[in-house]
Amino acid sequence: MKVVILGGGIIGITTCYFLARRGIDVTLIERHDKAAMEASYGNAGLYSPSDAFAWASPGALKLALKSLFRRDPGIQYKLRFDPQLWRWSMQFLSQCTDTAARRNTLIKLRLASYSLAQLDELVAHTGVSFDQHKNGILYASRSPDVFANMCNSMSLLSDNGIELQILDSEAIAEKIPALGKRSTQFSGAVYSPNCQTGDSHKFANKLSKWCEENSDCEFHWNTEIEHITSDGKRVTAIKTNRGKFTGDTYILAAGTASPLLAREVGLHLPIYPIKGFSISAVIRKINAAPDMGFVDEDHYLAISRLGNSLRVASSAIFDGFDRQYKERDFNNIFNTVRSLFPDAADYLKAERWAGLRPMTPSSVPVVGRSKIDNLFLNVGHGHLGWTMSCGCGGLIADCVADEKTAISMDGLHP
Repeated sequence: MKVVILGGGIIGITTCYFLARRGIDVTLIERHDKAAMEASYGNAGLYSPSDAFAWASPGALKLALKSLFRRDPGIQYKLRFDPQLWRWSMQFLSQCTDTAARRNTLIKLRLASYSLAQLDELVAHTGVSFDQHKNGILYASRSPDVFANMCNSMSLLSDNGIELQILDSEAIAEKIPALGKRSTQFSGAVYSPNCQTGDSHKFANKLSKWCEENSDCEFHWNTEIEHITSDGKRVTAIKTNRGKFTGDTYILAAGTASPLLAREVGLHLPIYPIKGFSISAVIRKINAAPDMGFVDEDHYLAISRLGNSLRVASSAIFDGFDRQYKERDFNNIFNTVRSLFPDAADYLKAERWAGLRPMTPSSVPVVGRSKIDNLFLNVGHGHLGWTMSCGCGGLIADCVADEKTAISMDGLHP
């Protein structure tokens, strides 16, 4: 069997690996010159089943409405003439109920937990290094009300197998000594000890190199997909700027470009790009930087130590395919991280980044066989693409091999 993967982000690369483990002949097509150059390049670095909550919820609806009238550091919903956004928004609204939010969260949690186990197995098998830290992730809030709500909502995760610890400000300082007395500004935190952090861009490129050296995988970088040819029932070829590619089976894993490519074969995927921002700053004082994942719930900020850099990410902007940014877009990031870890990194020379997450209205990815006989989908992972990558790669490999999947696919089918 020959499989052609469309897309070389973190999802495409992990899919390639799990297919190669089965001895399947894989060809991967990617428009950039290396792996994971878009959403996975500058993400927060959190590998976090504890962040499996669906975005669509009654609370998210209130935040979205507020963002129409004021500039919010976390969510910004920009009204614009964009029928695709309107359709997506109506579907999002249908998911903003307690029942739907619970259902979607549990689907994501099942997938993210399986993915974490798959990551550990992959690392043990390949030896790839990616600035991995297994110190857990801490979610903190200054507001007593926000902290109480966070503890209440997180009980859904703990009731379904995620180990969580409730911390006061003194315990926060013990977990993250770099905060020092600044920990007293927080009412409390929830600590998830089994979550991890790591550089998904580095991981994807190390893994693609491993696949090249240890399997029959072929990677075609700088290759732009121009057209998907089909006979209405099956994909027959992929036309690119570097020629035509054919296979027995095709897997669409092209991030935010996936719905555009899917339309060529009559598929309409409910995916919309959500823009986020991050900085990467060289660490100046190791002891002044956190050595675990840290999330500031009040400022919608996530922090990871990746090698000798501090990665700080924030925001969810509904603004189409615009990847541009202005300096003010980073104000919340710089102001917050400087207040928390003032001496940790060289913030003046920090690298700025803006990227697009491929989000479905339910926050649940679309994984499995499509209505096109030989086309599989591995798309719509949103803000948990890094966390879900190994799990989704393993599931797609199960599906392509026509074997029973390792976990239930309920809720993931196209």
